[in-house]
Amino acid sequence: MSDGALPPRPDYRPGSAEPRLNRPVRERYPQIRPTSGYGDPRIRHTGPGPGAGSEQEPERSSKLNARLALALTVVIGQLWALTVTVNEWMEGNTGTAWWGAGFLILSFLVVLGLWLLDPKDR
Repeated sequence: MSDGALPPRPDYRPGSAEPRLNRPVRERYPQIRPTSGYGDPRIRHTGPGPGAGSEQEPERSSKLNARLALALTVVIGQLWALTVTVNEWMEGNTGTAWWGAGFLILSFLVVLGLWLLDPKDR
């Protein structure tokens, strides 16, 4: 070994019969120090700062939440109206069923209007 060539590294297998392969991590990897990471001078940026991931535009968030609540209310009303309309239609009350169908169309137009209200939020 005088020519500078290193001997081949043995394969690491957990639970190996060879004790030198089952050394603790700090002995196998001496370059990893306990301060690696937060105390390592090679690390310049530690990642996102405080508040990362929080809402950066609370006005937009509240507007979207209000629009979502209104749309969900309309959808629940549509489901209720659809149930009533189908029941009336099956009982033969076609006049009431047509009023229910009109309500469903109107509520769909309301949701469409909410969607068209602010195109830059899409």
